[in-house]
Amino acid sequence: MDSIMVDRWNTTVGPEDEIWHLGDFALGVSAAAMAELLARLHGRKHLITGNNDPTATTNLAGWSSVRPYAEIELDGASIVLCHYAFRTWRNMSRGWLNLHGHSHGRLAALPRQTDVGVDAWNFRPVTLAQITAARRTRARAEPPKQSR
Repeated sequence: MDSIMVDRWNTTVGPEDEIWHLGDFALGVSAAAMAELLARLHGRKHLITGNNDPTATTNLAGWSSVRPYAEIELDGASIVLCHYAFRTWRNMSRGWLNLHGHSHGRLAALPRQTDVGVDAWNFRPVTLAQITAARRTRARAEPPKQSR
């Protein structure tokens, strides 16, 4: 499984791409095995820590940054990144997006919120363009709201 996930990562992510991993990098493996795995993955990798990221994970030399939360601007979009889904987030009403992991595709998303965990995206990283396209498709599929 690791080999397939590495191949899917490296097909999606180029060596110079910046990528944000939203937590729970590797479970039940040694620090040496995690370091070897991280080295095989393309990109400048940032870790948003998850509940299953011990010190052995956060101390790996291959991370460009490690933190529990980040706000970034990408392709004109303002994005709040955290391992956990928020029910509200900074500038939510101004169109900011919330990208998260942790819920394994089982949490009903709020508008402008997306679970980017690999198990919700065919075990590969997802681009902002893919997230935006999926959000548009989801919005078209939702029934119109009835006014009372």
